Amino acid sequence: MPSRILSPAGETIGQRLKRLRLERGLSQRELAAPGVSYAYISRIEAGTRQPSVKALRKLAAKLGVSADYLETGSELDPAAARELRLSDLELAIRLGDADGAESALQELLADALGAADGNSTFRARVALATVREGRDDHSSAIELLEAALEDEPFQPAERVEVYGNLARVYGAAGRPADAVHLLERCLEGAEGVAAAEARYAVLLSYALTDVGEIARAEEVARSAMQRMRDTDDPYMRVRLYWSIARLAAQEGRGATALSNVRKAIALLETTEDALNLARAHILASAIYLERHDSAHATEHLDRAHRLLGISPSKDDLVEMLIQRSKIAALAGDHDSAVALARDALAIDGQPADRGHALAALADGLALKDETEPANEAYREAVGILESEGRWRPAANVCRAWGHMLRTSGQEADALDVLDRAAELGMRATPQHARAER
Repeated sequence: MPSRILSPAGETIGQRLKRLRLERGLSQRELAAPGVSYAYISRIEAGTRQPSVKALRKLAAKLGVSADYLETGSELDPAAARELRLSDLELAIRLGDADGAESALQELLADALGAADGNSTFRARVALATVREGRDDHSSAIELLEAALEDEPFQPAERVEVYGNLARVYGAAGRPADAVHLLERCLEGAEGVAAAEARYAVLLSYALTDVGEIARAEEVARSAMQRMRDTDDPYMRVRLYWSIARLAAQEGRGATALSNVRKAIALLETTEDALNLARAHILASAIYLERHDSAHATEHLDRAHRLLGISPSKDDLVEMLIQRSKIAALAGDHDSAVALARDALAIDGQPADRGHALAALADGLALKDETEPANEAYREAVGILESEGRWRPAANVCRAWGHMLRTSGQEADALDVLDRAAELGMRATPQHARAER
């Protein structure tokens, strides 16, 4: 019956009791039962008496509804009601409509904790961590995810998204070593579950790159690719091609990087995943820029821009602005190069992104013969990239810096900077290549 499904907003118990009684054509005397007199019913309907649990059960039985519905206006028990509210909030967050979700999730989390509802507590913490991460509150997101997983059995194959999110937030919070440790445990614990193994291998390769262990990162990705050779899951292969392309680009092996990113793009074009297709084009653009091929870089960047639309994420926007600045510098348009780099710096992004943006700014300033501000920008860029374990980009920035100093007649300073470039270059060289030397 409709009255059992919907209850008018703001309806009191008394109003609900009267509505249900009248819908069923019953008088107060007819509804009365032993221990629940018609006068007692009259006072409930008038709002001057709160019914006891026993009275609710007797009245609900005669009205053909549950005691929960009569008391709350909902047929759902408290646990089911929490689950329904959680599902609504989780969907809103996934759709990017998190306004107001945080306070609702905090209330729901408190309710779930009070009711010892473990499943709802876990889901509320994970959802709340997503909201906090979205506003760059990484420490709070980590605290919530760690608390969510603390009382759970270690099941990395079943909790890929949660463990993966925690590892990603560790990295964003400047704790890449913690991300590596967690992902190594997860990769070992997910052995035999192909999709989970592939996901953890890709994330581990990224985390290892962040701590400067490029050769080991590539070994993890290639090992996963060997194990997943016969898989039909396009996303699994996309992740692995992407990871290998990213690692090859880090090592300056442009041909290998391009080969793998093209494979990733080709697979993504068979899906409807516009976001990851756009990001693959951004990666391809970065690889072409390493080869000073601004025409192909622009082509991929334009495709990414069309796919992302008018509201790209902060990280994607920063990356595209940096690349646009580099393209302008290659074309000799120093004013645009400087302006685009400054636009990137105005966005509060990741530390490594700031290092790359400063390097792009320095290149533009050097083209304008503004040596002193370029000198400062190069110095800060190298310091950030080195501290973030980005050895090869830091070495390349040092080379550009040394070239500027030499061009401006500062030979002694140029030699010092080029010596630093050589040192950073050695750190960027994979261990196996060093051994062959």
